[in-house]
Amino acid sequence: MADSSAYLKALTPEARNSLGGAYLQITTFPFRAGRESRLMNRAAAPPDARRRPESSPNNDLYLLEVGNVFNVSREHFLIDYRDGAYVIVDRGSSCGTLVEGDLVGEKRAGGWRRLENNDVIIVGTSESKFVFKFVIMQNS
Repeated sequence: MADSSAYLKALTPEARNSLGGAYLQITTFPFRAGRESRLMNRAAAPPDARRRPESSPNNDLYLLEVGNVFNVSREHFLIDYRDGAYVIVDRGSSCGTLVEGDLVGEKRAGGWRRLENNDVIIVGTSESKFVFKFVIMQNS
């Protein structure tokens, strides 16, 4: 594994709420993120009642997006460590993922690119409230 540690740093209040603080260390790869849809006002059953006990979550990080227009797909992106580099993979999202202004995926096409230290990630369109910085810290 890497001689470094990867983190997501929240750059917006919505991102901070999703991370539960300013930073989240990514400790398992692939690390999956997507929209929280289990809490939406659907059937009377509580969210956990809709999931079979033996099933595992689709995401490691859930982004709670409110409103009628969504930037974040339920299975939006993942971060992985491959061949000595960190990469971001759009998981076939509708809006894509912006990394340093470059669009990765959209219209369910998927796609990937290498992540560099301090890359800014916007989950969805440029209007998304979920903005993160990808931070790599060298291990001592």
